[in-house]
Amino acid sequence: MTETSTTIPATDSAAGATPAAGSPTRIDEIADGIFRISTLVPEVGPDGFTFNQFLVVADEPLLFHTGPRGMFPLVAEAVASVIPVESLRWISFGHVESDECGAMNMWLAAAPRSQVVYGALGCDISLNDMCDRPPRALQEGEVLDLGGKRVRQISTPHVPHGWEAQVLFEEVTGTLLCGDIFSQVGRCDPVTTHDLVDVAVATEAMFHQTSLAPHTPAVLRSLGDLRPTTLAVMHGASYRGDGHAALYALADRYEAMLTAPTPSLAG
Repeated sequence: MTETSTTIPATDSAAGATPAAGSPTRIDEIADGIFRISTLVPEVGPDGFTFNQFLVVADEPLLFHTGPRGMFPLVAEAVASVIPVESLRWISFGHVESDECGAMNMWLAAAPRSQVVYGALGCDISLNDMCDRPPRALQEGEVLDLGGKRVRQISTPHVPHGWEAQVLFEEVTGTLLCGDIFSQVGRCDPVTTHDLVDVAVATEAMFHQTSLAPHTPAVLRSLGDLRPTTLAVMHGASYRGDGHAALYALADRYEAMLTAPTPSLAG
């Protein structure tokens, strides 16, 4: 991983750097050739909320999450500290929402060879109309070879939310680009080895952002069966460790929530 300096201390993170002095955005390499770009928005939640994008450096670089339109200059500056913005080839995200893909068309304009790549369902219901250039649709489980990295498309309808929801699994590094799964509030290290389940459940209790349904635990366990070693999380710290155990533990907690008795309204 590339060694760079930072003015923000990180305990068990990879080395990182802010794109410019005073910028609220920082960039850190969380796995070999995978960079987390993070902006803390202090007004969201009790202690702020991070909005994270992930740059996969390869022969054909991929950006997972674009950030909202207002963050485009910050995220573009961070990307430019690693690769030329115009060299970006692929743009993807976890579901159709402003923080995930609000700046999508700005990236398409800034990187003339770039193209949105997404599961076929998301292309059919939204992206064929929303993208300024036609997206590339991936079939379920299709692997996109980036040249040095490979990402596998996995549909996760309504997990954590959105009919078209998906994750990407980078097979070379074992990194699961898992979007809003394991969201956390507050300032945090770029990557942690500490258990994220309790903080993710506490954040869920605060925001109720997960579409908890009978199929949700099974979807999480299926992602755990990929045995990822890094979880690239959209909001909060990413995780390095036993991704199988972490995803199964979160599935167990959600399953308990789903099966808990509903409090009676009777007096």
